[in-house]
Amino acid sequence: MSFTPLDTLKSHLNAIDTQGLRRVRRSVESVCQPHLVVDGKPMLAFNSNDYLGLASHPLVVEALKEGASLYGAGSGASHLISGHSQAHDRLEELLASMLSPYLPSVRVLSFSTGYMANLGVLSAMADMAKGDITFFSDALNHASLIDGIRLTRSACQIYAHADIADLSLKLSSCQSGNKVVVTDGVFSMDGDTAPLKEMLALCEQHGAWLLVDDAHGFGVLGDTGAGVLQHFNLHSGQLIYMGTLGKAAGVSGAFIAAHEHFIEWMVQRSRPYIYTTASAPALAHALLSSLRLIRADEGRRRRAHLQNLIQQLSTAPVPAGWTRMHSTTAIQPLVIGSNAQVLRASADMQSKGIWITAIRAPTVPVNTARLRITLSASHTSHDVDRLVRALSFESIS
Repeated sequence: MSFTPLDTLKSHLNAIDTQGLRRVRRSVESVCQPHLVVDGKPMLAFNSNDYLGLASHPLVVEALKEGASLYGAGSGASHLISGHSQAHDRLEELLASMLSPYLPSVRVLSFSTGYMANLGVLSAMADMAKGDITFFSDALNHASLIDGIRLTRSACQIYAHADIADLSLKLSSCQSGNKVVVTDGVFSMDGDTAPLKEMLALCEQHGAWLLVDDAHGFGVLGDTGAGVLQHFNLHSGQLIYMGTLGKAAGVSGAFIAAHEHFIEWMVQRSRPYIYTTASAPALAHALLSSLRLIRADEGRRRRAHLQNLIQQLSTAPVPAGWTRMHSTTAIQPLVIGSNAQVLRASADMQSKGIWITAIRAPTVPVNTARLRITLSASHTSHDVDRLVRALSFESIS
């Protein structure tokens, strides 16, 4: 009996089920906020990256409406054809002003997603080096960085997570004419931060670029929300910075910030930028309001409130047998172990009306499946109390 392609596909899906790795979508029926309606049921959510609660902020929502009235629903073309609007210009200029204390002669290039931004910057770097390049990638980097490096077909060395000694040894032994150290700023599944001061010093010593993906730090860290650059007070022409605009900024998109010469090279040679339709100008217009809130006193108040919630949760007890990851950020993971255990724990929390996503391999290493709890400035202290009480009844049984 012969097997059809669909039979083969079904067997692969069955294997995913056997390993407890099937991903399932849920339908949210309400505004992005902690208290949601999910598949018809009320839920208190601790799994959003809307860290400052700006996705439903009235000023941002109104700006999106205004942007649609000014620019319509879409851009109509790629940036280099006719899709680049004055809203994109203003967004890039505002972002550049936020980051100018840390990146000399800075210019910003906006992208539709963080994944696309990382593919765009890595491919442009490889093209610039004409094959003589080695990437140095943290073992726990985001999938978009991993995939971006793979797609360049360039040499890559993986260094142990946040291990300066290992990175130093690998840089010292590398003979490539172009070296690029690639790291998350805040690691999305562990919540810890990269040792960026030490990494930048190493890069300057070895003439290497430092590419920082600050998807989970931009807007959240620093006095005015300028992310890890401000948090660590970094300053160098060898820095290339990626930030996302669909997390703390509450809307959509991403950007690369770097020296103006490097950004001009990306405009000329970054295929993911050149050959895709520009994001809707209305989104860029909405982001202008979002970024102003992030920089203003309201942004400071929201970050301060978020820090209080982080302190509240990080000092609460966790169920026996579970491990709290060391994190001072809004990402507060609880490692449980096996896929079956974490799926059971997530289901138990949902039965209590609390939604926390179960994270499994290959997103995290095997046998480190976890509940990835994320906090938002829209949460209240009462919300966190409710979470802690629910967790106190859990076990790994």
